[in-house]
Amino acid sequence: MLLPWELLILLSLNSCLAERIIRHGPVFTQEPSDSVFPLTAEDNKIFINCKAKGSPAPHYKWKFNRKDLDVDMDYSLVEGNLLINNPQATKHSGVYQCIATNAFGTILSREAKVEFAYLQNFSSKARSPVLVREGQAVVLLCGPPPHFGGTFYCILYEFECYFFYYYYFKQIHNLKSDVFLVEITFFSPLWSMMGEYEPKIEVQFEKMLHIAKGSSVRLECFALGNPVPSISWKRADGSPFPGKMKINHSNGVLEIPYFRPEDSGLYECVAENSKGRSIAKGRLVFQSKVQYNESPQYMHCYCSDLHWECKANGKPQPVYRWLKNGHPLVSQDRIRVAGGGLTIYNMNLMDSGMYQCLAENDNGVIYASAELKVVASPPDFSKNPVKKTTLIRRGGEAIIECRPHASPRASYSWRRGNEFLKDSKRRTISEDGTLRIANVTKSDAGRYTCVAKNPFGTSSSSGTLVVKEPTKITVPPLSMDATVGESIVLPCEVSKDSTLYPVFKWFFNGKLIDFSRHDHFGMIGVSSSGDLMIRNVQLKHSGKYVCMVHTAVDSVSAAADLIVRGPPGAPVGVLVGDVTDRTAQVSWGPGPDNHSPVTLYIVQARTPFSIGWQAVKTVPDSVPGQMTLATAVNLNPWVDYEFRIAAINNVGVGEPSVPSKPVRTKAAGPEIAPANVSGGGGSRGELVIVWEPVPEELQNGEKFGYVVAFRPLGTTTWKQSVLASADASRYIYKNDTFQPLTQFEVKVGVYNEIGEGPFSPVVIVYSADEEPSVAPPRVWARSLSASEIEVFWEPVHQSGSKGWITGYEVCKYQKWMEGKKIDAERVRVPESSVIITGLKGSTLYLMSVRAHNSAGTGPSSTPISITTKKPPPSQPPGNIEWNLTNSKVFLNWEHVKAMDNESEVTGYKVICFFFLLSLFCLLVKPFQICSRNFL
Repeated sequence: MLLPWELLILLSLNSCLAERIIRHGPVFTQEPSDSVFPLTAEDNKIFINCKAKGSPAPHYKWKFNRKDLDVDMDYSLVEGNLLINNPQATKHSGVYQCIATNAFGTILSREAKVEFAYLQNFSSKARSPVLVREGQAVVLLCGPPPHFGGTFYCILYEFECYFFYYYYFKQIHNLKSDVFLVEITFFSPLWSMMGEYEPKIEVQFEKMLHIAKGSSVRLECFALGNPVPSISWKRADGSPFPGKMKINHSNGVLEIPYFRPEDSGLYECVAENSKGRSIAKGRLVFQSKVQYNESPQYMHCYCSDLHWECKANGKPQPVYRWLKNGHPLVSQDRIRVAGGGLTIYNMNLMDSGMYQCLAENDNGVIYASAELKVVASPPDFSKNPVKKTTLIRRGGEAIIECRPHASPRASYSWRRGNEFLKDSKRRTISEDGTLRIANVTKSDAGRYTCVAKNPFGTSSSSGTLVVKEPTKITVPPLSMDATVGESIVLPCEVSKDSTLYPVFKWFFNGKLIDFSRHDHFGMIGVSSSGDLMIRNVQLKHSGKYVCMVHTAVDSVSAAADLIVRGPPGAPVGVLVGDVTDRTAQVSWGPGPDNHSPVTLYIVQARTPFSIGWQAVKTVPDSVPGQMTLATAVNLNPWVDYEFRIAAINNVGVGEPSVPSKPVRTKAAGPEIAPANVSGGGGSRGELVIVWEPVPEELQNGEKFGYVVAFRPLGTTTWKQSVLASADASRYIYKNDTFQPLTQFEVKVGVYNEIGEGPFSPVVIVYSADEEPSVAPPRVWARSLSASEIEVFWEPVHQSGSKGWITGYEVCKYQKWMEGKKIDAERVRVPESSVIITGLKGSTLYLMSVRAHNSAGTGPSSTPISITTKKPPPSQPPGNIEWNLTNSKVFLNWEHVKAMDNESEVTGYKVICFFFLLSLFCLLVKPFQICSRNFL
C-alpha cells in the first residue's frame, strides 16, 4: 500500500518520463468476427484477427466459450491474432473473445463464433412408394440429412434436376452432395378419378418471423386442390405492396428485399379455386442491430464524482452491461449502475482503469470503451488565484470566487485580515468556496483570504474588496414625438464615483447602435453625459431607445420611446368599377398613417395621351381621410385610364399607391370639331380644304371620321363628302367649271360609331389660282467671284398676268459641253434678285427667270449668259523671313505668280497674332493687318 505522498511522487515521475509520449489504455483497432470453416478446405488452419493500440503496448489473452484459453499445440498467438491448427468441428467449434491489457487496464473484444460446415449422407433406409390418383396433388418431403452451412435442394425427375429451395453463404465452398430416391406410382382407373375439392394449404410460412434490418425475406405458400388453386398475396391492413417486392404466382413465393420497418406487419396468402378458398397468415416483425447514440469518452478526472451515459438504438430495445478491466460492474457502495448509466461517487485512485459499456439485443452485442484516469493533488492556486481586486458598488452584492486546482475536492474557509468569517445574514460561503456579501457597505472594504484544504495539503490566496459609490442616471431620455427630417437629441446624464469612468451605449429596439455604420446617429457629451443625436430623423427610427451606462462596478439604463411622424404611406388595393363614358368609381384601402391621421386623399389618373399623372375632379370634390371611395368625373369617353391615390396628412403628401389595372371608359358621340379649318392653293380647278385632326383622346369612340361640307359663297346648298379616316387632315375637290380664286364657304364635322358630332365654324376658302402667263421682261447678272453670281430681274406686273404671282424661280445651267447639256438647277425666291453660290470658276452659265404661284410656273425669260471670275492663286507665298527691330517687325516673302486659269495677284494679307504669357494660361489675340508689298 502506497502512502499519498508516494503516489504523488510516482505520478510526477511518470509525467516527466512520458513528457513526449501520450500514455493510454488499450483500444481495439481490429476485432474478431464470425466465421464458417469448411471441413474439406485444403488450408487446415483458422486465423482469427485481434489487434489493439496502447501505450505501453498491450499484451493479449483469449477466451473460448467464456473460459480462459490455454495456448497449446492446437493454438498459437501471432501478435494478438489467434491461429487454430488442425481445426476439428467437435473440438474447436464455439465462441472466442480477445482480451487486451496494459498498465492502465483491460478491455474485451466482441465475441466471435467459429462454426464448421458439413453435409452427411441421406439415410440408407428405403422410403415407401407414394401412391396418387389422377387429378390429385402431391407433396414430396425431402428430409435432408444432417448438415450445416449453405445447402440447396432439387427434385430429380427423368434425369433433370428441379431446384425449389436455395441458400448461399460466401464462406462455404466445396460442399459434397448426396441423393435420395423416391418412387412415385401413378394409376388412373375410372372408379378412382380424383374429384374436385377446395384448396388446402400444405406448405406455408411461420406465424411469426423476426426479420433483421436490410435482409431479404422469402415467404412460400403451396396449396393442394382441384382445379389447381391460384395463389395471391396481400397485407392484412390493405396497404399496397411497394415496387421492390417480387411475387412468383406460379410457385406461390413472395420475396421482400432490403427489409425496412415499413415492411413489417401481417401478411396473408390466399389459395383459391372454383370450389373455395383457403388463407394462411403470418406476421413479420422488424429487428435491427444495436447502434450507439452516446458512449462513454476518455476522462482525465480531478473531480470527486463521475457519471457516464451509454445510449444505443435497436429493435428489440437493447439492454446494457458495464465492465471494468473486463469484469462485470454491479451497483454497490460508491458505484451505481442503472440501465446505460454508470455513476461513481467519491472517486479515488483505485477507480482508474478501462471501462466498457455493452449494449445487446437478439441481433447482437456491441462494445464501447473508455479510459478513466483519477489524479490526486493538493490545493493549488497557481493557475487560478483569487482575484486581486474586486470592485463593487455600495449596496450591491460582492462575489469573490475561490477556485484552486485540487483532487479530491477541497474544503474552504475565508478570513478578513486575521479574522475568520462565518456565515451571517449578509455573508455566505458556498460549497464551491465562493464568498458572497450582500448589501455591501463602505465598512466591508478590505483584504480577504481564501483557505483551501484537502488530504494532500493546504493553500491560500488573497484579494482586496474595493467599494465604490453607485452610478445613477440623473437626466434620462424622455419619450417624444418628431417629424421626418428633423434632428433631435435624447439626453443621458449620470452621477458617479469620481474614480470611475462611465461607458455610454445606446440600443435601438434591442440592438446596439454602431455609430461608425449609421450616418443618422451620433453621440455627444462630456465624461458624465452621452446624449444621442439623431440627424434627419426618418420613419424607420421610430421605436424604443435605451441608454446603458457601464462602469467597473455597475450598469444602469433608462429607456424612452420615439414616435416619428411623417407623410402617410401609400394606399393599397386600388380598384375601379361602375365605369361610364364620363365617370368611374375608385376605391382603395388606407395605408399606414405614420403616426399622423390622413386628412385628405387625392385621386390621380393617367392615360396614354397625358403627360404623367394628373389630378382628376371627383365627387365629393374633396375626399376626406375617413373615406376610401370616390367617383372620378369629367373623363374622356373611350380612353384607357389608370388611377392611383395619394394621401395627405398634417406632415405632407405621401407616396402614391400602385396604379390600378387599366380600364376604358364607354364610348360616346364626338363633341369636338376640327380646329384651324382653312385651304386654298392646288392646281387649277381644285378646291383644297385642310384642318387640324381631332386628337385620339377626344374622338370618343371607334370608326371616327370627318364630314367636309362646302358651297360657293352666296348659294344655299351644301355639298358634303365623308372621309372615313381618323387621320385625315386634307380634302381636295376638283371641278374645272368654276373660275380661279372662287370663294367657298367651308366647314368640317366629325362622327364615330355612336353618332355625329359638331361642325367647325364656317370659313371662306379660295379655289386654286391659274399659272402666271407673262415672263419677267428684263433679266441681268454680274459675277461676284469664282463661285458666286448675282442675278437681277424686273418683276412682272400683276395686272399683266392671269395668275396671282407669289414668287420667282431662277434656273441656271451650263452650256452644251462636249455635245451634252448640263441639268438645270432651280432656286425659288420671293424677291427680285438672288445670289447663286457653289459655282465653278471661269465657267460660262445660262440664267433664266420665271414667275410662279400655287397653280404652277409661268413662261421663262430669255436666257442670259455670264462667266464666273477666275479663282484666286492656289499657292501661298514662299520663303517668308522676318526681322524684329525695336517694336517693329519686318517681313519678306517671294511673290506669288498666278497660273493661267487663276486671277492676278493684286495684294497680300498679313495676319498677326499676339501671344500673352501669364502664370496660368496662354492667350491668343489675333488681329489683321492688310498691306501690299511688291518685291
